[in-house]
Amino acid sequence: MKAIYFILLTGVLHLSACAQQESAAERAPTTAGTGNEPLPAEVVKELNEQALGDTVVKTEAEWRKLLTPEQYYVLREEGTERAFKNEYNDNKKRGVYNCAACGNPMFTSQTKFDSGTGWPSFYAPISEKRVKEVEDRTMGMVRTEVECARCGSHIGHVFPDGPEPTGLRYCLNSAALKFVKK
Repeated sequence: MKAIYFILLTGVLHLSACAQQESAAERAPTTAGTGNEPLPAEVVKELNEQALGDTVVKTEAEWRKLLTPEQYYVLREEGTERAFKNEYNDNKKRGVYNCAACGNPMFTSQTKFDSGTGWPSFYAPISEKRVKEVEDRTMGMVRTEVECARCGSHIGHVFPDGPEPTGLRYCLNSAALKFVKK
């Protein structure tokens, strides 16, 4: 019986780990001090004004053919990848992070910062129309889930403990993103 409680506790701690992070004073944009310059203002403006495009609707069988098993688990089954063992947590390159399922541009390197959680974190999306926020009451917690506004795929969660200017921390799964270097 103790083993079952231990397994359940370990699972809850793993899933809630994204909610644990450093103080605001310890966070810094990941491009700081790396030699990377911010994206040009005209690129950010163009992405912000770009049309969202048609809603993407596919059957689960179509999604399974399109996505890797890990992407399907995260994007379609609302899973979470392992902290610190993902592709974009330490990415410091300049570019855009698109939805891995439909290509919707959602975040830029300009708003990415090191949250210390082990997942890529951003303080703002390119545009509020690019993401959808949904109340998530799973795992005995109340959180705000982040979905792709174009295809409805699970991207991660947003928390109110990020850096200025927004005070938000979009804690995302690398498997839900496709980085395009600019």
